[in-house]
Amino acid sequence: MSTGNPFDPSNFSRRIPDGDDRRRLVCDDCGFIQYENPKIVVGAVAYWGDRILLCRRAIEPRVGYWTLPAGYLELGEDAEAGALREAWEEARAQMEIEQLLGVYSIEHISQVQLIYRARLTSPEVAAGPESREVALFHPDEIPHDALAFPSVRWALAHFNETRNDAVFAPRRNPVDAAGNLPGGL
Repeated sequence: MSTGNPFDPSNFSRRIPDGDDRRRLVCDDCGFIQYENPKIVVGAVAYWGDRILLCRRAIEPRVGYWTLPAGYLELGEDAEAGALREAWEEARAQMEIEQLLGVYSIEHISQVQLIYRARLTSPEVAAGPESREVALFHPDEIPHDALAFPSVRWALAHFNETRNDAVFAPRRNPVDAAGNLPGGL
């Protein structure tokens, strides 16, 4: 029996609403459309001198692999504030954001990642609850074969491209030889 609550999932079915071109969750009682939108991830390539901060993941997915300090943006949170929070939560790192480094679209998991370039205000870092360990790596010491996600590789490459630039356009997913934007995990 329907409760009349438009957010009660038992009232919804997937169909194309009138005037739309996509299947959506639509309330069978009142026609309310429950839009499903991508998750926003915020994080940073944070550096101290010539070393870059990486965190070894203590949670799924990809436990034990290295990543940037990053995570989901909270409701009502500014994107830069979210990146600062994630750096603290994952690496007990304090940093100053310089500018947006990249916007990466990971379509198959419905994520948009906003990754900033940031300068650590201190080299003092420590693992937070979602990290097994954290470390500052020289570029030639980065464990490329143990990076958690393609977007980490992209951001590190884009950081290297822009390292000496005071101002630059934010980067995006690399384009493959066929002109496609890879979005794989």
